[in-house]
This record gives sequence, C-alpha cells and structure tokens, in this order.
Amino acid sequence: MKTKSILFVCHGNICRSPMAEFVMKELLRQEGLDGLVSVESAATSTEEIGNAVYPPARRKLAEHGIGCEGKTARQMTSRDYDRFDLLIGMDSWNLRNMRRICGGDPEGKIRLLMDFTDRPGDVADPWYTRDFEATWHDVLLGCTALLKEIRR
Repeated sequence: MKTKSILFVCHGNICRSPMAEFVMKELLRQEGLDGLVSVESAATSTEEIGNAVYPPARRKLAEHGIGCEGKTARQMTSRDYDRFDLLIGMDSWNLRNMRRICGGDPEGKIRLLMDFTDRPGDVADPWYTRDFEATWHDVLLGCTALLKEIRR
C-alpha cells in the first residue's frame, strides 16, 4: 500500500469533501487500515473557513452511523501538495482551483474522486441540488473505489 495520506477538496469544505473525509475514515476503520492512511479535507475558497459541516450533510452522515464532530472548514494551501500523497477534488472546477493553488500538478497527485469509479465525472453538488442522497451515493461509490485502488 503506497498511499499514506489523502486530502479531499471541494469549494467550501462543508458538504462534499467532509462527507468524503468521514466516509473514507469509516471505510478505512472497517478494513483495519485507519492507522495507516491519514485523511483530511479542505476548501478551494475562503467562504466557509471555520464553519462546521453543513447540517444536511451532517445528518446524511449520521443516518449511516458516521460522525463528523469537530470538523471545521479550512482552505487548501500550496503546502498541502507536499503533505499529501493524493489530493482528490469533487468536480472539475475544484481541480482547476487546486492546480492554481498548488502551482500545477507535477507529480500527478490531483485527481477527481469519481475517476476511480466506472462513472467518471463530478460528485453531485448538494449545495445546488439539495439532493444529499445523490451526493452520499457518489461519495460512497468514489471512496469505495479509491479504497480498492489503495489496497492494490
């Protein structure tokens, strides 16, 4: 197993990326790998810095027995590129902003979550759709596929 650290990234770090962070932590815990891979999440924007996970996202995680207490939004920095083995964006707009923040992607660390699945593309954005169930399914599918990749 090569990947030791993952940063999930979305626009505000209050919906999709924290959902991915805590889903991945739960999947790793279930596999007994939680001590081997560190997982965090961040935003590309400054809009929500310091805010807790958005209540509907928190409720969706709680429906599946996953907590996210204490998580507050933070902005991604260029230093994160060196700190993490993988930087996983939720949509193509996030990828553009992540590359801008990091000054490019010379090591090929910046990827889309859904690109690990059979349904490449963007994770549904519940901020606009209000469909947290669709986002849950995308995040779970993406994190499960990413875990398979990590185990290889």
